[in-house]
Amino acid sequence: MGVSYRWVIVALGALMSCVAIGAMFSLAIFQEPIATATGWSHVGIASAMTLNFIVMGFGGFLWVAASDRFGPRVVVLIGSVLLGLALVLASRAETLLQFQLTYGILVGLAASTFFAPMIAATTAWFDENRGLAVSLVSAGMGVAPMTISPFARWLISAYEWRPAMLIIGIATWVLLVPAALLVRQRASAETADAGTEFAAEGARPQLSKVFRSPQFIVLGLTFFACCAAHSGPIFHMVNYATICGVAPMAAVSIYSVEGLAGLGGRLLYGSLADRIGVKPVLVASLLVQAGALATYLLVSELTEFYALAIVFGSAYGGVMPLYAVLAREYFGQRIIGTVLGAATMLSSLGMAFGPLIGGWIFDTFANYSWLFIGSAIVGLGAAAIALAFPPLARQKPQPVFGMAP
Repeated sequence: MGVSYRWVIVALGALMSCVAIGAMFSLAIFQEPIATATGWSHVGIASAMTLNFIVMGFGGFLWVAASDRFGPRVVVLIGSVLLGLALVLASRAETLLQFQLTYGILVGLAASTFFAPMIAATTAWFDENRGLAVSLVSAGMGVAPMTISPFARWLISAYEWRPAMLIIGIATWVLLVPAALLVRQRASAETADAGTEFAAEGARPQLSKVFRSPQFIVLGLTFFACCAAHSGPIFHMVNYATICGVAPMAAVSIYSVEGLAGLGGRLLYGSLADRIGVKPVLVASLLVQAGALATYLLVSELTEFYALAIVFGSAYGGVMPLYAVLAREYFGQRIIGTVLGAATMLSSLGMAFGPLIGGWIFDTFANYSWLFIGSAIVGLGAAAIALAFPPLARQKPQPVFGMAP
């Protein structure tokens, strides 16, 4: 199998992350139609997303271990079948509890099969351009708001929420199952981790040492706080814009603009990280994210939402690949799957808070002001934690967007 197949792996990873994360986050589009049709509370519906992230966090850690043992193809194939099944069952839910169990637990378990296993598989295929490859795989998440979300909104308008969710579930099978069958593991991935502190004389690093290290503690806490800051505003943005008087389809387009900006952010912040280092770019992007969150208190017009969506989307989108690059640089290729799985578990727990708290705030105060205030404060905390990152052990860090000679 030629070296060029590594870019097929990148494309498959991007497609899978787009469909899986897009299907999961489409609950933001379904939230109001479901509440209107069923009478279920916003906090009850949003709690399904909270369950998504909790299950996704723990599930991702377990799926990475399964991927290391059985290979990524088996894991993503299981996830592809399970994700479609979860959406089909959720579309048939007659009670809020049934919906929370199917959408909250099964969708989260399925979505966790894609990101960390495919990122780990991708890094094994690349000795050069590794940062670029990771960014492109994660770019699938940025494409999701521009594809799955408008598609969901159109389906809801045409068929109401139950048929819409059923159709998305079937489409998930059609797209992901064939893609999963194309996933391959690199035949003989030679890793070069000698420059990392945790790879001594070719031995596999001790995970107990890794998870107690300052590098992992700061990585995990920063990832947690970063996701805790932006998850609520992302999930409730469509509903917030609608309350401000923006038409439903236009409100969904704000979500799409954020996703498009996230693609640009991955290139912008990645290029800056190549020039001046990952840590200062990470801190700066977290500060931009916090500032954007606070600014949402001041917007009400569609054009204002668009302008701020560009800033906010580029910040939270651009920062995400940097965590994987830092994990690779600190801990090396041999355990990146395990490390990234553990860090992603913490980030998912952070993501779990936002939808639930945002739903509670809206049900209690009939507005989202405290959501944006609290999110901005947490975002500032994430930037403060990131300042504690230890220096990289390598003398010459591998560039985020290096070009092969």
